[in-house]
Amino acid sequence: MKENGWSLPSPWRDAHVAVVVPTYNEAGNLGELTERIFALGLPNLRLVIVDDDSPDGTGALADDLAKRFNGDHPDRMVVLHRTVKEGIGRAHIAGMQEALGRGDTYVVQMDGDLSHRPEYIPHLLGTILAAEAGVVIGSRYVVGGSLSTDWGWHRRLLSRFAGLYVNTILNLSIRDPTGGFKIWQRDVLLGIDLDAIRSDGYSFQVEMNHRCKRLGHSIVEMPIHFEERNTGSSKISFAVQLESMITPFALRFGRPPH
Repeated sequence: MKENGWSLPSPWRDAHVAVVVPTYNEAGNLGELTERIFALGLPNLRLVIVDDDSPDGTGALADDLAKRFNGDHPDRMVVLHRTVKEGIGRAHIAGMQEALGRGDTYVVQMDGDLSHRPEYIPHLLGTILAAEAGVVIGSRYVVGGSLSTDWGWHRRLLSRFAGLYVNTILNLSIRDPTGGFKIWQRDVLLGIDLDAIRSDGYSFQVEMNHRCKRLGHSIVEMPIHFEERNTGSSKISFAVQLESMITPFALRFGRPPH
């Protein structure tokens, strides 16, 4: 898939798109990420940063970047500051609700560590428009998708097992059900009822897919190359892993995960 120098034709490129990026200690990545997102040539793209009171100054850096990029385009970049670290799922929901409240038509969710290439965003938008899907997932495991060579065999095995585990219990028929690089239709997010989401950590991705499928919306996967994070360290704790194990059962049998 060609990633650079690719743009959508009008009127597709003029769609109102919000890109939601939760951050915690991503000061080493945020500047480059922001530059690359705003270089995509999508005139109605909004960037929503949701920072969980990062001790490394990510929130302050985000404010400085917003002042710069909002100079001739007010609210092009929005920064939400949360005083409590509640998990990436809560951060995504806060960002999505901000985007919906501002009237954006499509909402992209992605990580802030540059493991998700911003240059795929026009491809995600083009795919959801062409397929009229409820959500498009940037997938590591469909034909054409790939993982960084820096991923060791244990991480690859764990990721594959997580997908098999989720699909066995919930029958989602998604090759990358835990993937976090997605684009959603506004109406689908409104139908899902974000206030009802119970998952705090990375199992948020699974719960959102499950709710989308139960509502009868189509889920499309698009191949991406998944990079190793640029700088910083992973935030996956034991509690997050435990929630990820419990959530599929809770969803399958109709009980909240905690």
